[in-house]
Amino acid sequence: GTIALGSGDVQSNFLYPAFEAYLSADQSISDNTSTKIQFNTERFDTNNNYDNSSNYRFTPTVAGKYYVYSQVEFALNNYDIYVAELMLKKNGSGYISTMAVMGDGSTLRTHVAVKGVIDFNGSSDYIEMFGKIERHGSDGNRFDSNTAASYFGAFRIGT
Repeated sequence: GTIALGSGDVQSNFLYPAFEAYLSADQSISDNTSTKIQFNTERFDTNNNYDNSSNYRFTPTVAGKYYVYSQVEFALNNYDIYVAELMLKKNGSGYISTMAVMGDGSTLRTHVAVKGVIDFNGSSDYIEMFGKIERHGSDGNRFDSNTAASYFGAFRIGT
């Protein structure tokens, strides 16, 4: 028979897990240092596969291909961002990255996003987000807690 998709059936909640989390507080970071982004507040986590309190990683327990996305608002206290880089790591290694380069250092804040499709084995594979700011000046590197601009999520799209 056919299983109809609904809000509580096995197919929609187990076979297609999804999560999205965001920063609920600014996260201060050191200059020119790759730092794990602590997306600490979940909007949803249908299969309890995202850890929002200790290692800030998504470890899906259902194998398959997942669409993964993230955006972060990088900010300083002064207008001196030179480079902002966002990197998705799979199992601790760089997998997808993007960067914004502002050569004149006249930028106060910028948004950088990554997205892609990742294959997970359903047991040990995990992903985390890292960010880095290089600045011209000397103050205030942070991932901004703008809930509409700093988020991380994924959902299964198939086998």
